[in-house]
Amino acid sequence: MSESGMMLASLHPVHHCPGRVRWRYQPGRAALDEAALMLAIRELAGVNSVRLNRRACSLIVEFDEQVLDALQLGERILALNPAPRSHAPLASEPATSRTRLAANVAAMLGVNLLPIPLRLPLSLLMTLPVLRHGVGELTTRGLTSHVLEAMAVSISLASRDYLAANTTAFMLELGEYLEDSISRRSDDMLRDLLKPSSDEIWVERDGVEVQVPASEVAVGDTVIVGTGMVVPVDGTVLGGEAFVNEASMTGESRAVAKQRGDAVLSGTVLEDGRIRIYAEHVGQRTAAARIADYVQQSLTAKSEVQLQASQLADQLVPRVLGLATGAFLLTGDGRRSAAVLQADYSCALKLATPVAFKSAMYAAGKAGILIKGATALERLAEADTFIFDKTGTLTNGDLVVTDSVTFDNAYSADDLICLAASVEEHYFHPLAIAVVEASRSIKGRHFDHTEVEFIVAHGVASEIDGKRIVVGSRHFVEEDEGIDISRHQAALHQLYLEGKTLLYIGYGGNLIGVIALRDTVRHESAATLARLRASGVKRILLLTGDHHDRAMELAEQLGIDEVFAQLLPEDKASIIEELTAQGARIAFVGDGINDAPALAGAHVGIAMQRGADIARISADIALLKDDISAVAQARELSCSAMSLIHDNYRLTLGANTAILGAAAVGLLSPIAASVLHNGTTIGILLNALRGRQA
Repeated sequence: MSESGMMLASLHPVHHCPGRVRWRYQPGRAALDEAALMLAIRELAGVNSVRLNRRACSLIVEFDEQVLDALQLGERILALNPAPRSHAPLASEPATSRTRLAANVAAMLGVNLLPIPLRLPLSLLMTLPVLRHGVGELTTRGLTSHVLEAMAVSISLASRDYLAANTTAFMLELGEYLEDSISRRSDDMLRDLLKPSSDEIWVERDGVEVQVPASEVAVGDTVIVGTGMVVPVDGTVLGGEAFVNEASMTGESRAVAKQRGDAVLSGTVLEDGRIRIYAEHVGQRTAAARIADYVQQSLTAKSEVQLQASQLADQLVPRVLGLATGAFLLTGDGRRSAAVLQADYSCALKLATPVAFKSAMYAAGKAGILIKGATALERLAEADTFIFDKTGTLTNGDLVVTDSVTFDNAYSADDLICLAASVEEHYFHPLAIAVVEASRSIKGRHFDHTEVEFIVAHGVASEIDGKRIVVGSRHFVEEDEGIDISRHQAALHQLYLEGKTLLYIGYGGNLIGVIALRDTVRHESAATLARLRASGVKRILLLTGDHHDRAMELAEQLGIDEVFAQLLPEDKASIIEELTAQGARIAFVGDGINDAPALAGAHVGIAMQRGADIARISADIALLKDDISAVAQARELSCSAMSLIHDNYRLTLGANTAILGAAAVGLLSPIAASVLHNGTTIGILLNALRGRQA
């Protein structure tokens, strides 16, 4: 049974430079027609030139990188199945396969009804693809399962058992057709994961709503989405209210209310209402595009268990051949040897494992979890220690105002909040959103200000009544603006000890007050940690830069085993390195820029949805929904996938060993062995698809 019905079974990159790539290819099951293949590649969008060296198995393609990249080009080439130029082109690959199947059925059922002189020519015609493929594999790759299949057919033909030869050809063709359908289905699962977005997007330009091509939308644009439309970007709601169906991204069927400050993801559908969105990720950087991109890239990498399965399958081929040879030497029965050669381990071992991985990654992607490869899935199942960052991970990251402390009698506590909110309302930062939200629930003075100045990673500045007002971090107010805060050090230190985040407000060169904010623990955090323990996790730790007392309070609340507090960014990576050296297999969950080294150094890194870009890049797994329970969901899914893979592994070995044993002692004819082997393999592949239901 073949792993590919295309002209090329695989492409291995040898050299890649801008606009040019050279691959070493492995011929597929179909006959390689150089002219037809090169013509088909030239017709692909973005391809400029093609060179193919059949003797060296080398393929060189020059292409336009603005149209597609090397990875996409390779995938499209592997998907090609051009008809040989000496034949009329066929409608489609599935139609071609069905035609070959019908011909094999007719030959299998009618061969013994034909006059004896015609039986051998017909059987040779039907089995020629099997024989040719076996000879090709023997000369290029040595002894493989395809060589065993060709030997089984040859023995049947030599012994004039034409029914057995044609039955074998039919079962191989049927198996190849079903395998290809299953493999194609697992590769194409992403097609129904997200609804396609329109090529035209409504944006607000200079106060006017205009429709522009999707390719022209940039970060910072204001995108308009109305009822029934698909959200085309990732971003934050600037204004308006709507109910958004996020089922395509989170699996949650109930529409979610969205208003100012809420995050929205591309690929979700606006069921009712109208919103204005500040575009934060566009094009290939949106969540929808990243799902397809991450999972597609992941399919090119093999996990440890995949490599082991492939190695075992190759190692067992000579043993099957030895068993067939031994059976013939002991009994002199060629039919018994042909029956043994029908049953090998290769196809089920090599195909079921990647299909199971693809299915599991599809299920994860649909649940809003990006798993960057089979290796990441495998490592997540192996992890015995989970380490969490605190802020934005176990806590919401949605700050709430707890204190408004004024240092100027001219302003009340409520005035201070309203003063800060008047300039912060134009800024989309968690601190700013929290202050604006707090101002809505109080009655304070109204402050008119001039144009707001945004100072990245520091705060905002403006003018009120001719005086400069600054709202932001201590560093911004004290060092950049030169405002003295030493007189209020005692009050500030007490707020810090309480684990609160401080927003400093300077007006006219003086510190007039601070607003204290505090994060809240996620409602799902405790349940998530309990689910992780139930899945086999032995230890759960907390790493944070926060004060030790606050960290211990959270640990006691959630039942965390050990706490490391008041850490610098490099400390987190050092702790993970030390624990790894002690034998721990660590899954680290974080979201900040300072978590990137820890995410990269862990056995498997998991980045939260609202994490920094570098955190998501460094992580092996990235969450697309702001839900800590997705960490437990990913862990459970990985354990389920690995359990399914190991079950299929044992089933493959058990079933094929039983078939081989029965064939070797003469209990199975070549026909029965072929039917049982191919039927078992197809059943195992179908079982592997269960991963998408996880």
